[in-house]
Amino acid sequence: MTVTRTRIRPRERDSIIQSLKAGVAPRAGIQHIQVGRVNEIEAINKDIDRIAQGGSAFRLIIGEYGSGKTFFLSVIKAIALEKQLVSVNGDLSPDRRIHASSGQARNLYSELMRNMATRNKPQGNALTAIIERFVNSAQQAAVSAGVSVASVIDERLSSLTEHVGGYDFAKVIEAYWRGHENNDDNLMSNAIRWLRAEYSTKTDARKALGVRDIISDTSFYSNLKIMSLLVTQAGYKGLLVCLDEMVNLYKLSNTRARLSNYEQILSILNDCLQGTAEHMGFLLGGTPEFLLDTRRGLYSYDALQSRLAENSFAQRAGVIDYSSPTLHLANLTPEEVYILLQNIRRVFASGDETLFLVPDEALEAFLHHCSNTIGDAYFRTPRNTIKAFADMLSVLEQNKNLEWSDLIDSVAIPEDHTSDMPGTADSTDGLTNFTL
Repeated sequence: MTVTRTRIRPRERDSIIQSLKAGVAPRAGIQHIQVGRVNEIEAINKDIDRIAQGGSAFRLIIGEYGSGKTFFLSVIKAIALEKQLVSVNGDLSPDRRIHASSGQARNLYSELMRNMATRNKPQGNALTAIIERFVNSAQQAAVSAGVSVASVIDERLSSLTEHVGGYDFAKVIEAYWRGHENNDDNLMSNAIRWLRAEYSTKTDARKALGVRDIISDTSFYSNLKIMSLLVTQAGYKGLLVCLDEMVNLYKLSNTRARLSNYEQILSILNDCLQGTAEHMGFLLGGTPEFLLDTRRGLYSYDALQSRLAENSFAQRAGVIDYSSPTLHLANLTPEEVYILLQNIRRVFASGDETLFLVPDEALEAFLHHCSNTIGDAYFRTPRNTIKAFADMLSVLEQNKNLEWSDLIDSVAIPEDHTSDMPGTADSTDGLTNFTL
């Protein structure tokens, strides 16, 4: 099979390399290095189609540290954007969680809104563009129907007011419209600040916009549901919410705080699986202990354990049920890791095979070295393997006099546990004959 390769733009190339060397998933150019996990992506792809058709979806993406959860979520995000969904993504941390009483949930909501992305703005900060699209759509509809723009906006926002917090949400959108009409940049800016949950007091919000409430810890989930309705009114197919580093909930020492967050997850899960949520999906990335630990994990909450338990029939048959709310990322095979190294080598060469820094023998030697150094973990949690390979290519790129064979044995594979690295999606290369 002949595969057509495209050149990689310098800016995209540098961004990918910097991310790989730092041990994090690149925000752009994912298609150049993705490999493996076809079944998982096909399953989530069906979820995205269901969201676009007015349904909902909920998935836990479970994998070890460094197994590629973050990269997997990035690939899914890219697919969702191509299918005209809006995505929001954020990492949980000690200062960001889905239920809180001291601003942590509001912090997470703000992070999600800053990272809001569309196909035209995949890097984030798309909230203003979405509101502008909503306003422009209302203007066009008003002209066609021969009515006022305000009446069209009121009609379209009426569905929002049926939800908790929806009345003030609608008033803020109307305030943005007034600022748009009167060239009042300050009013428009205040509206965007409110929508990003950047007001910490109701008094400030009332002075700036005339609303009685703000987006707070208690309204985190309800405002996400309202936002999903707004993006559909703006012409998009739905909202995909990607939350990573869910293990931070597992690490909460306060039992009551931890269970409150698990109750919020249960509420989201019930809404999505019962069809209460519309045009909305949730992908939550976490580690096995976050899910399976019966003392501190999700399985410590009986209602969640019963809903998230694996399909016993699939277990007996030795197969995987890809329709389960819990999706365990499969290990990369040695062949897939080999293709991943090929793709990284191609990125360093900007897609030009004549500029490859190392031959195929170097890839095989590198993987044999990894196998001897860290065993089969090099393909179960490939982050450190990929980081080391990128480091080696960087050295060769900067020192033309060095031979790759002199560097292989000196490569150190660190054993850290930070953020995730690649390993997802369809490879554009065929499998090689490489075996370990």
